Amino acid sequence: MRAFVLASAISLAFSGAAAAAPRRVASLNLCTDELLLMLADPRQIVSVTHLAQQQAETPLWREARRYRKNDGSLLSVAVLKPDLVLTMGGGVRDRIGIAGKLGMRTIDLPFPQKLTDIETSVAQVAAALGRTEAGKRVLARIGALRRSAPEQARDTIWLGGGGRSVAAAGLAADWMRLAGLRQRPLKGDRVTLEQLLVSPPSILLRSDYRSGQYSGEQRWLSHPLAKGTPRSRNVATDGRRWTCMGPTLIDEVMRLRRELGR
Repeated sequence: MRAFVLASAISLAFSGAAAAAPRRVASLNLCTDELLLMLADPRQIVSVTHLAQQQAETPLWREARRYRKNDGSLLSVAVLKPDLVLTMGGGVRDRIGIAGKLGMRTIDLPFPQKLTDIETSVAQVAAALGRTEAGKRVLARIGALRRSAPEQARDTIWLGGGGRSVAAAGLAADWMRLAGLRQRPLKGDRVTLEQLLVSPPSILLRSDYRSGQYSGEQRWLSHPLAKGTPRSRNVATDGRRWTCMGPTLIDEVMRLRRELGR
């Protein structure tokens, strides 16, 4: 049933692609930056956020630096006269109203909660850009990962600075499952050093997000117990890709499979 609903949503999104493709597109959010960079014809893009141009924030930073940067506000892109503005997360009704008066169409994507939400957003953005084939290629890669996911998943704790982890039934866990990893349920989605000592997971999936930054959270990760125990395998993952948890994770899932021999 869920597969039918997803297919219907994607089909509906792609069906709107018949309208003239936008010629000047701006993004006001790092996560929509990534979708835009992956799906658009480069000639359509006029601006992405300053975050997209930072190597520490996204693997697409090189591509992003080809374009004008903005600060995430409508005002910072208005002078570029985009005919489509992408953003995410709601709370922008006033901006959407202003954008409409200025002749700018706005798409405000919801924060994704499951992998199916990512697939729907890919379809919606691709259709809005007039780039349905690009969207279908991304969706085909996700579909291939779904079909080839390892049957057995290994007990895993995704580990970020300060013991931060992820929900066992959320979007991150969906991507992990495609790599043959099962996120362990944790109270408050956090883990303590004592828990890692007493009940270590089979796989400790350590995010390297801002690993060179001097902070309390990064010092926590430098503790020997946060680096794995004889009973845990320590596996590094590109933390930048887990910020938005969008289709940049396709390549990371494939890399993790190779490293883990799955």
